[in-house]
Amino acid sequence: MLNPSGYLDVIVRYLNNPQDEKLHAAITSFRQESAANEKYFVEIKSIWDLSSKSAQLDLVNKKELALKLEKQLQQLSPRSGKAKFGSSITPFVRWAAAAVIFLGLSVLLYTYLADENKQKQHTYASDVAPGGNKAILTLSDGQKISLNDMDNGDIAKQAGIAVTKTADGQLIYEIKSIEGADIDHSLSEMTNTISTPRGGQWQVRLPDGSIVWLNAASSLTYPLTFKVGKQRRVELIGEAYFEVAKDKEHPFVVHTAKQEVEVLGTHFNINSYLDEPITKTTLLEGSIRVAAKDSHNAKILKPGEQSMVSANGINISEIDVEEAVAWKNGYFMFNNEKQESIMRKISRWYNVEVEYADPLAKEVMYYGSISRFEKVSQILRKFEQTGEVRFEIKGNKITVYKEDKKD
Repeated sequence: MLNPSGYLDVIVRYLNNPQDEKLHAAITSFRQESAANEKYFVEIKSIWDLSSKSAQLDLVNKKELALKLEKQLQQLSPRSGKAKFGSSITPFVRWAAAAVIFLGLSVLLYTYLADENKQKQHTYASDVAPGGNKAILTLSDGQKISLNDMDNGDIAKQAGIAVTKTADGQLIYEIKSIEGADIDHSLSEMTNTISTPRGGQWQVRLPDGSIVWLNAASSLTYPLTFKVGKQRRVELIGEAYFEVAKDKEHPFVVHTAKQEVEVLGTHFNINSYLDEPITKTTLLEGSIRVAAKDSHNAKILKPGEQSMVSANGINISEIDVEEAVAWKNGYFMFNNEKQESIMRKISRWYNVEVEYADPLAKEVMYYGSISRFEKVSQILRKFEQTGEVRFEIKGNKITVYKEDKKD
């Protein structure tokens, strides 16, 4: 009897051409021969399916695809000891999976490039441009300033604090002239709020030197000085990436609707949108303490870990931090993420309404990465290449349809 591993080449050829009757018969016989054979086939096919979706989303960027493939091969190498697709996969299957992904992506890339000019592109009734640097600054006296409409340079002065807008879309707070404890106390009670609309993002350097990147539909409220009190406290709605200035005497505390995060000086991302079921905090550097509100539950995160706060408490897991901060670096990244979750991100960044003609379309899963600075039609076309969904754009409304899979 042939060892299951000896069927790897046959399985690969079958997965690439399932209509071949001889291959189909051979694989059917192989799968029915034993439970071990069936398990082996299912493992290989699951990896093939995942790699295929990755290729279909990234084919337009051959350099990025090559880098992603190299990373996958390294992670699946038996010497690395990492099983990217599940701990149940044996060392041999990890090696085999590397071969499958290599061959599978190569075939898909070749096929796509060969047929690229023959493919009919779906025509949309309208299109939507990506978001950009847009924000509103609300001063302590209630005055609102549209930052994207202001020229670069000083835009406001508040009791010795100068607020400056830079050419690269950053807001900087700088102390010009403050003397006396009474002034410090007064400034600590004065707050500013920077808010990004749907389709907006902004970067702010706080009075203590900490830098915060705000994603779309988010807001950050903070005092004009952190010199008073034992903590540096801010409030966040939405999503932000923090690079906190080190100050051991004054911990930096971020309040959201469901949690409180305390740090001394570190880099981390918080996703706390009100329309998301889970608040996610991802640590890139240093150490942070995450405490769920309305409970005594708290966890300490290490770099590479993500906390998920929900009605069930706090769960901690190791993740690819690149995925959590992809938005800050200018792209969307999906790791087996549902269409519904992805479209919430699309909706915020492109300021569009999303509706589903078929609820099943919400469950389609994707793996890959896409630039955030394409028009929305380019993003949707890449999803359509998987053959799972179809979209219509009318004005600022996107309708999602589930496509029937044809064997």
